[in-house]
Amino acid sequence: MIRKTLILTLLLALAITGCAPASTPTEAPAPVATEISATEAPAATDGLTFTDDMGREITLAGTPERIVSLAPSNTEILFAVGAGDLVVGRDEFSDYPEEAKSLESIGGSFGEYNVEAIVALEPDLVLAAEINTPELIKQLEDLGLTVYYLGNPTTLEEMYVKLETVAELTGNDASALVASLQARVAAVDEKIMPLSFRPNVFYEIDASNPSKPYTYGPGTFGQLLIERAGGFNVGGVASDAYPQLSLEQIVVENPSIIILGDSMWGVTPESVLERAGWEVIEAVKSKQIFPIDDNLISRPGPRLVDGLEALAKLLHPGVFE
Repeated sequence: MIRKTLILTLLLALAITGCAPASTPTEAPAPVATEISATEAPAATDGLTFTDDMGREITLAGTPERIVSLAPSNTEILFAVGAGDLVVGRDEFSDYPEEAKSLESIGGSFGEYNVEAIVALEPDLVLAAEINTPELIKQLEDLGLTVYYLGNPTTLEEMYVKLETVAELTGNDASALVASLQARVAAVDEKIMPLSFRPNVFYEIDASNPSKPYTYGPGTFGQLLIERAGGFNVGGVASDAYPQLSLEQIVVENPSIIILGDSMWGVTPESVLERAGWEVIEAVKSKQIFPIDDNLISRPGPRLVDGLEALAKLLHPGVFE
């Protein structure tokens, strides 16, 4: 059931976004903020109007004091920029950082949120994400809540802008955080860019059916990070963002490395070695099968940089010794 929830969440996110990460970094526009009062500069976010990623003007009367997060990525961003102490509610899947687990859950499994619980928390800001439907956002707004819609970044560079946006919304400064993340990514880029060899990588999201497991396809964070970490994503040959590749397709692509994003559900390298028909795959023959925390790959927040570093070390261990 948990695995099915994961897949449905991924597919829901894809259906809502309609587009996904590009593999080539692009510069994202800065968040728009204008003063309500022309006579006095505001303190923190007081009297500012922001334009969210749905193109709507969102006015904050003051720095938010009670925030509800509707997505794990948003929760991680809020804590990362220094606004964790303002969060009073989070979706069911927000489990990082550890402090987030103690916050009241407002649902979110299969896209079902407890609207009554959200209202009862009396938030002065609700931070929504692309996994949230326009209908939910409108429902919350109709109940008098202020909802800011934070779209997914399509590159790591755009992710930095999202951090700065949330920092500005909450009266914080993300410049040091962003500089640190940029430096870490630059360190990876510096080592990966000169390399000519890029191993074929199969990233497994869900193998409830081992003969046709789910993987990351074109335009996903998995594709983006695998390529930036110096690999070739075999799932990129599909046309869907989250395709199921048949065993025959995987054998043809013959990945030299298998990454188990579903290790969080108990899948192990040893169990892959025992799968019928997989023994002809190069990664299985050489036992180059590695578990990874898929939350580092699938959540569009600051830990994408952790995911990039982890993948780069798995794909090119000699370079990162």
